Amino acid sequence: MMPRLTVALLFALGACDDGGGDRTARPDPVPLTAEATGHFCGMTVTTHPGPKAQVHVAGLPEPLFFSSVRDGIAFLKSPETLGAIAAAYVTDMGAAESWAEPGRDNWISAGNAHFVVGSARRGGMGAPEIVPFATSADAAAFAAEQGGEVMTLDAIPEAAALGAVDLVFEERQP
Repeated sequence: MMPRLTVALLFALGACDDGGGDRTARPDPVPLTAEATGHFCGMTVTTHPGPKAQVHVAGLPEPLFFSSVRDGIAFLKSPETLGAIAAAYVTDMGAAESWAEPGRDNWISAGNAHFVVGSARRGGMGAPEIVPFATSADAAAFAAEQGGEVMTLDAIPEAAALGAVDLVFEERQP
């Protein structure tokens, strides 16, 4: 039997098919703007360094933004997540200008991303960041430099996203 989370993510991160070939497209990612606020923190997302996440919840007109990928994954893995997840996207750090400027349009599906878990990098809210990449080669190169292990979304341990941490805030660097 698959864990409840795995079943929910497989349904939520893929497009729906009613068996008759009619597929319902998942929502496209929304460009990150200066007005985007973090779902958990209520702060402006773009003022924080590192990768971001956006989660589209069925029935909500706009996606929920997260100041860090760790927060976005915490939302996805939380048993208290509200509503059905229509899509989840994360920043492709392989296409980012820098850690301080991760990009506004370089979103990739969280279900297809290669994540580095346990690296030395801290995210937008000062917690250890879960760093996403579109390619396994980019993720492996980052892990070789910053530490950590490359894994898929389903393989990320709940403790990596939901566990307690000591917060450390990095200064914005060019």
